[in-house]
This record gives sequence, structure tokens and C-alpha cells, in this order.
Amino acid sequence: MGFDERADTWDKLDRRQALADAIAHAIVKKIPLEGSMHLLDVGAGTGLLSRRLKPYVKRITAVDNSAGMLRNLAKNTPEIETVQADILKYRAPETFDGIISSMTLHHIEETETVMKHLRSMLKKGGFIALADLAPERGDFHDNGNEGVYHFGFNEKTIGEAAREAGFANISYDIVYTIEKEGKDRYDIFLLTAKA
Repeated sequence: MGFDERADTWDKLDRRQALADAIAHAIVKKIPLEGSMHLLDVGAGTGLLSRRLKPYVKRITAVDNSAGMLRNLAKNTPEIETVQADILKYRAPETFDGIISSMTLHHIEETETVMKHLRSMLKKGGFIALADLAPERGDFHDNGNEGVYHFGFNEKTIGEAAREAGFANISYDIVYTIEKEGKDRYDIFLLTAKA
């Protein structure tokens, strides 16, 4: 079952809400968000992260390749702009103050390429705040691993991809742990860096 088919029930899972709370809290704590900022949310889904950060900034543009997810986002949070696109093909009409993302990187095959693309869309001094899985055994996803290209990222590999893309002040912090019944515990990191 794809993301379009799961869009209507996506927000109903308490652990997804708790994860979004934790990531938003970690971003607010780490990044000095300002009321004039325009952020890009990559792989925004239904807007779980965007809607938590919207009160801190002026604008958020949400990009996702799932029409169903974006339909739900637009219905629940109409003040967030939505764009249906593959992030690697998306050409923004302007640069952003910051780029945020939650649990999207492991669905993108070319990590180095996407890092360079994100860097190209940032204003000078802009930031990334990307949350995703720390290394796991490949059993995180309940519906199999179709569309999953990475079983998490360690600090060294994701940090090197950011550095190669031209980012500085790179930081990798574990900000949350997901516990699934009958399964392992899964650490979630937040990677922050400056353009």
C-alpha cells in the first residue's frame, strides 16, 4: 500500500504524532527560528512537522510526491503552500531560509545528490534540519522495504554527504527513540547544518 492510500489514516497513529512533537521541539531548541523566515519541508506528507513549526515562521512550502498526503495537508493546514514534486526534480522559484524534513532521507536513493540540491535552494547562512533513522536492521517498516533505500544513517556517512555538499557547522544528535511492540527500538537523529 502506497502513501496515497495511507494518507487518510496517516495522522491517526499516536507514535507519528509523538515523533513529530519530538522533532519539532528539537528543531526549535537548536535553530533560532524567526517570524520572517520561509522554510521548505521536504517529504512533508500530511504536514505533521510543518504544522508544528508554522507558528514560528512566516511561510512554509511543503513538497511531497504523494498527492493524497498533500491533499490532507491542504485540508488540515491551508496556510501551508503545497507542491507535488519529486524533490530532486523540484526547482523552487526562490531560495529558502531553512529546509526541514522528517523521515524522508531513507526514501531517497542518492543522498549526496539530494544534499547538494538542498544546498542550492538555501539562502547564504540558511540551515537544514533533517530528521531520520539512525542505523537499523531493516525491520523498521511494517509494510516491507519497497521504496526504502537506506536502513538509517550514521553520523559519519550523513555528515560527509552534508560536508561534500558545502554545509558547515554540521551536528548529528539523537533526539527521539521509537519503540514498536514486539520489535526493536529505533533511534531518530536530527542533522543540522548551515549553508
